Amino acid sequence: MTTKTLTRWGAAVIVSTALSSPVFAAMGNTASTYGLLPADVGTAMGLSMFNPQASALYYNPAYLTRDPRGELTVGLLHGDQELRAVSQGNPNGGAPSVIRDGDVLNDTMSQQQVIALKTDLTDMTKFEHPIYFAIIAGVEKFGEEMLAFDSSTSREGQFFNYGRQPLFLNLGGGLELANGITTGASAHISLRSEATLIASANLAGETQREELTVSAKPVIRPVLSMNLEWDKVFCGKEDCGIWTGLETAFAFRGHTEARTAVESNLTIPGTVIDPGITVLIDTIDSYQPDIFSAGLLYHFTDNFRAAVTVEQQNWSDLEDELARDTVKDQAFAEFKDIVVPRIGAEWTVNDHLILSGGVAYQESPLESIQTPDVNYLDSDKLIVGVGSSLIIQNPPILAYPLRLDFGYQFQKLEERDFELTTTRPGVANPYEVVTADGDVHVFSGAITVKF
Repeated sequence: MTTKTLTRWGAAVIVSTALSSPVFAAMGNTASTYGLLPADVGTAMGLSMFNPQASALYYNPAYLTRDPRGELTVGLLHGDQELRAVSQGNPNGGAPSVIRDGDVLNDTMSQQQVIALKTDLTDMTKFEHPIYFAIIAGVEKFGEEMLAFDSSTSREGQFFNYGRQPLFLNLGGGLELANGITTGASAHISLRSEATLIASANLAGETQREELTVSAKPVIRPVLSMNLEWDKVFCGKEDCGIWTGLETAFAFRGHTEARTAVESNLTIPGTVIDPGITVLIDTIDSYQPDIFSAGLLYHFTDNFRAAVTVEQQNWSDLEDELARDTVKDQAFAEFKDIVVPRIGAEWTVNDHLILSGGVAYQESPLESIQTPDVNYLDSDKLIVGVGSSLIIQNPPILAYPLRLDFGYQFQKLEERDFELTTTRPGVANPYEVVTADGDVHVFSGAITVKF
C-alpha cells in the first residue's frame, strides 16, 4: 500500500468520523422554505408579516404587539418531498447513466417540532407602552435531532434547497413607538461548530490514542421590522376614509448559516510518522441570505383581510461563502438575487372558525447549470397553501381560549435541465444531462393556549 493510498484512506477515515451526520440537509431553513406555524404554511407565507402569533418574531417582530394576550404554542411540521432527476443520457456517449433506483433523488422527510412562547413584559418595567417578548425554537425529527448537517459532493446530483433542517432558534420582542407605529427586533441564532481530531491508527484501520475536541459557538443575526397602521397614524381612533384598515410592514432578516470546521491529524506508526496526515475542512450548510421584505395589508371588512408581500433574497452573497468552502469550492456556483412575490388572504367565518390561503412564486437563485462534483439541482417553483383555525372560546379546565391550527402547502418544482460534471481526470464533461423537477407536500398543525 503506497503512501498516496494511505493518505486517501486516512483522509476518508477522518472525514467520515468528524463529519458523520444525518444526510439530506440542505441550504435554506424551515422558516424560509416552508413556514414556521400552520398560518405561515397555509398562506404560503403571504400573511406571515401580518400574523399576530409568535412566528411574527421571525417574519415581522413588530406585529407581536397586535394581540395583547400571551400565548404558548406547540406545533408539528411534516414535509414530504419527491425530488426527481430524469437522465437525458451522456452527450459524449459510452458511459452508462449514474441515475439509479428510478429517478427519485430525494424523498427524505422533514419533520420538525416547534414550540413558541409570547408574553407581555409591561409589569416588569416602568414604560407606559406594552413590551412583548417571544421565543420560538424548532427541532428536527419531532424533537429527536437537533443538529442535522450534511455537506458533500454528489455524482447523481443533489437538490439545493430541501431536506432536514438544523436547530431553529429565534428570540426578541416588539413595542409601540407611537400611535399606529410599532417596531420590533429579534435575534436568529445559528451555530458554528469546530472539531479537532488527533488519532493514531494501524493498517487495519484500528485507531488508538484518539483525542477528539468539539465545540460550538453561537452566531447571532438580527431581524428588524416596523409596522404602520395608517388610520391610527393619520386619524387616531376616528374613521379615516381610504386609510381605514390599511397597514404596511417592512422587515430585514440577516443572513444565517450552519458552519462546521474540522482539523484532523492521523499518524500510522512505521508508515505515516509524525506530524502525520492533516486534513482541514471548513464547510457550510443551511444558508439563508439577507432578506428584505415589504408588505401591504388591507382589511376589506371586519371579517376579511388580504395582503401582498415582496421579498428580496440576496443569494449572490453565497458565492463568496462557497469560495471559502473546502467541500464545495471547486463548483464555482453562480447565484443571483431574486424577488419573491406572495399573496395571502384570511376569512374569519365566525367566532370559532378562520379560513386562509395563499400563493407564491419563487425563482431559482442558482444560475449555473454546471457545478462540478457538487452538482446542484434547483428549479423555479409555484407555492400554494390553504389553512384553517378552530377557536374554542371556553375550553374545559382552561380559563382562556384554545386555538387549533392546520396548514397544508404544495410546492411544484418546474422542469429544468442540468449538466453533471466532475473534476476527476479522464472523464469527458458533461458525463450526463438530467432534467430536474419535483413535488413537495407540507402538513403543519399546532395547538395554542392563550393567557
